Amino acid sequence: MSFAFGVALFALGILVSVSLHEAGHMLTAKAFGMKVTRYFVGFGPTIFSFKRGETEYGLKGIPLGGFCKIVGMTPQDDDVEPGDEKRAMWRYPVWKRTIVMSAGSITHFGLAIFAAWLAAMTFGLPNPDFPRDEQQIRAEPAVIAIQDCVLPDTTYRECAAGDAASPAGAAGLQNGDRITSINGTPINNYGELLTTLRATTPGSTATIGYERDGQAGTTETTLATTKRPPIDNPDGPVTEVSALGVGLVLSTPGLVSYGPVEAVGATSTFIGDMAVATAKALQRLPEKIPALWTAITGGERDIDTPISVVGASVLGGEAVANNAWEIFIMLFISLNFFIGVFNLLPLLPLDGGHIAIAWFERARSWVYARLRRPDPGRVDYFKLMPFTYVVILIGGVFTLLTITADVVNPITLFPR
Repeated sequence: MSFAFGVALFALGILVSVSLHEAGHMLTAKAFGMKVTRYFVGFGPTIFSFKRGETEYGLKGIPLGGFCKIVGMTPQDDDVEPGDEKRAMWRYPVWKRTIVMSAGSITHFGLAIFAAWLAAMTFGLPNPDFPRDEQQIRAEPAVIAIQDCVLPDTTYRECAAGDAASPAGAAGLQNGDRITSINGTPINNYGELLTTLRATTPGSTATIGYERDGQAGTTETTLATTKRPPIDNPDGPVTEVSALGVGLVLSTPGLVSYGPVEAVGATSTFIGDMAVATAKALQRLPEKIPALWTAITGGERDIDTPISVVGASVLGGEAVANNAWEIFIMLFISLNFFIGVFNLLPLLPLDGGHIAIAWFERARSWVYARLRRPDPGRVDYFKLMPFTYVVILIGGVFTLLTITADVVNPITLFPR
């Protein structure tokens, strides 16, 4: 029940975000005097509508986005009534049109920043000092968490009958203990723990030195056998090695909370990091297509592959079901920021495409004026329609791939 509630709540959050996106276009257009004739939430058949002034507001039957109609977005639009010629959007200065067309993305950025600021004061934001690469993780103190079992190989799954019990648990070690030695070899960090275990014969008896609540102790246990690749080569050949049946407890918290003022700086840093990550993710989109197809056709789903709003909603449901509201909020922030950036790409029919054309027209007019040549006028959008259709087709195929992958082979954050 909580999963379904989480899915519905996240989907509602997306709908509200997109509706506010369109409201950003509408409000800025009205502020500049442009004529806005319609603002609707959703698509399809109209459930209800009302007219206030010159604008019709309403709700459609399919809650997938929304739209607003600004008169005369392009010179080729034929929706300009007599007497409204001066209010057609394309006649306004390029800076005003830029503000109107970017207002949707600015709204998404505003939602992401505000949600991140609230998160900074409540759940916390990702700790910039949190270890993120293998070298940093291995440098952490060898503070352990007892695992339920030792899996026989690198395939992650729930423990099953026949899996070896955790040798650490059998020896009486507890969560939070710090391993200090194995068979007399000092252990200073998690990397040394792994290295020493790999050098120990699988199935042999080992003497484990540990520290608990400041008190030193020792215990003995029989090491389990598992299969792992070399420590310095995760893609190398898998061989049998010793296992203690423990995980690492990181000494650095993953999230850090701030006061209202400190949260401003922390939010700025977080959003800056997200901007860099989003740019890298957009660059990697083409190379992720084969991975999506592999996931659809029965292969393992790469957690780094793109997800659709369907997949994001499912992850939101998982987060709520597991009481991980911080993940729910982070998903909301990430999705809004990504949509904001994506909509500014200089491609029609995206908002960024209209902005790029407006500035191209302005630059071209300036150049022609310097050359004392007649102004070439406005761009003919009809000539750009083939390119627009290609973008729509590629976007549609990509959306279909992500939705299909999210349905048949979804990314999951928690074991099921």
